[in-house]
Amino acid sequence: MHKAGFVNIIGNPNVGKSTLMNAFVGEKLSIITSKAQTTRHRIFGIVSGDDFQVVFSDTPGIIKPSYALQASMMDFVKSAFEDADILIYMVEIGEKELKDEAFFNRINQLDVPVLLLINKVDTSDQNVLEEQVAYWKEKVPRAEIYPISALRNFQTEVVFNRIIELLPESPAFFPKDQLTDKPERFFVNEIIREKILLHYKKEIPYSVEVETESFADSETIIHIRSVIMVERESQKGIIIGHKGEALKRVGIETRTDLEKFFGKQIHLELFVKVNKDWRSNVRQLRRFGYDIK
Repeated sequence: MHKAGFVNIIGNPNVGKSTLMNAFVGEKLSIITSKAQTTRHRIFGIVSGDDFQVVFSDTPGIIKPSYALQASMMDFVKSAFEDADILIYMVEIGEKELKDEAFFNRINQLDVPVLLLINKVDTSDQNVLEEQVAYWKEKVPRAEIYPISALRNFQTEVVFNRIIELLPESPAFFPKDQLTDKPERFFVNEIIREKILLHYKKEIPYSVEVETESFADSETIIHIRSVIMVERESQKGIIIGHKGEALKRVGIETRTDLEKFFGKQIHLELFVKVNKDWRSNVRQLRRFGYDIK
């Protein structure tokens, strides 16, 4: 018997969804930073064994959208309800509600198994944890509740084993050696965007999109040309920095991570361009891979 299914992870921004999926997959597929709204797309991480395949799905943190980009991000979350064989609803210690009540109502109406993971338990004590477990048992009575620490890998193996038990009988959806559904250029873009999230403040990271224009892979080296797009000329200056130092730092750190990710030498060229109001431009968003209705 072979088991396979889609295990979709939802929750508020910054509860640890990307950390959890990366822990399960054993690869850094999703951006992890302390800033909210880091994940913009729905990203598959595939874990295969001889008799199973789990397709984990990391989704953007749930918010009430203010512009077209955020609306697209929430559409990715909605799709996670539609094809889930198992839903992981992730919260953190001290959390009481989803940012959007409509999503919460859908959790209680699902007819697939729901695992409610209380993350970051390593930052709390036993009394608070017991209160949280009691609270969530009342709010989501049909869910199985697991206290975990995705960062410390506490209880993640227990959760993974339970997922295998709950998977439906099915052939594999992807080749057994495939790790994700995203192309190589996607991860180049995400690693560059991660460095921008880490090193720039205020609205800058949220005004940035990255597009890899060329990806030439040879036996020993990959030549990459990527463009960082911002909405205003002033943001372009901030990204580049004094004498280009800020952009140079982004390039050096990106190249280091890309060499680890691809296992090859990387030649990276970075450019910065102004693409006015791209976050609200439907045509531009579709070009960048967002699902705009």
